[in-house]
Amino acid sequence: MKKFVAYGIPVLILLAGILAMLFFASFRQPPPKKQPETPVKVVEAEKVRLADIPAEITAYGRIISAQPVVLTSEVTGMLESGEVPFKPGQRFRKGDLLVKVDTRQILLDINTTKSELLTALANVLPEIKVDFPGAFGVWQDYFNRCTFDRPLPDLPAAANQQIKLYLARFNVYKLYFTIRDLEIMYEKHFFRAPFDGSIAAADLRIGANVRPGTKIGEIINLEALEAELPVPADDIQWIDREQPVRLTSPEIAGLWSGRISRIGTTVDVKTQTVQVYVGVDHRMDDGLHDGVFIHATIAGRTIPAAVVVPRRALYEEQFVYVIRNGLLDYRRVSVARKNPDTVIVNDGLVDGELLVTQLLQGVSAGMHARPRNLPPEGNMP
Repeated sequence: MKKFVAYGIPVLILLAGILAMLFFASFRQPPPKKQPETPVKVVEAEKVRLADIPAEITAYGRIISAQPVVLTSEVTGMLESGEVPFKPGQRFRKGDLLVKVDTRQILLDINTTKSELLTALANVLPEIKVDFPGAFGVWQDYFNRCTFDRPLPDLPAAANQQIKLYLARFNVYKLYFTIRDLEIMYEKHFFRAPFDGSIAAADLRIGANVRPGTKIGEIINLEALEAELPVPADDIQWIDREQPVRLTSPEIAGLWSGRISRIGTTVDVKTQTVQVYVGVDHRMDDGLHDGVFIHATIAGRTIPAAVVVPRRALYEEQFVYVIRNGLLDYRRVSVARKNPDTVIVNDGLVDGELLVTQLLQGVSAGMHARPRNLPPEGNMP
């Protein structure tokens, strides 16, 4: 009996506690099950604003002279100095004598022929005085004006056929035109600057002998500069010739403007570019020189009802993501023009909808999304 009391009562108390715990536990409500949260992708997005967008063509090229001139001799003789040093980089003004060829021989030829002309006139003057005394004064005055130190004056017109016959018989016409030809050849001994510019190359030095066809040097016009720009063939259709072109250089500080003067008609087979030439408005002292590298922004035609989209937001060159009713939508768009960092889309997007502007990976259409930098769709204006 004592053993039962010692061991049975604790067992009964334990069983009673368990039964009481089970009884009270039956009244407890099970906790509600948590529904799994739908993942929402937070993305960078912008509201689409359709507008008329002017296309811009970016091109890189260099400055060249619009009027380079190669100096080539047409006569024979020794090269002599002019009014400016004939050296590369030397600047000159319009009309300056750059260099000349020895004129001693040509002057002797001219004066020898003038002597023959004076002899012919001296022989024909008595004939005119006897037969046509009224015209004698004209030819006597011409004889007196023919000197060896000045260009030959214009030959008077013959008053009648008889005087013309006298002049032809004594070779006056032949000698006159021979002297004219020699005077033209004499002028070719002098190389005068046709514009303000600079000597780009001096192939010969003073004292060198030249002959017809010898290259003496090259000069460039510093007033007329133009930018030579290779432009992708696909971009030529967008160029608006009436719009100005903005020019900058990584080598020289400054901003210049210009106008398209001409566009090439052939495509470079290696680079698939077309040469575009832009006349540059500049001053002689602004540091813009032949050969300077240039960055050009060419204004293009306007694309109506379009929007600029970052290149990173474009997939397979024709798809973008938009947020529609809180879900990602994979949308096909039409790209009108491509720039280095952006594209211009003119079809496939609706004004006011949310365009995803970042590169997305591991997502699919229909996934929940919301813009990081914009209010929820319901709260947007």
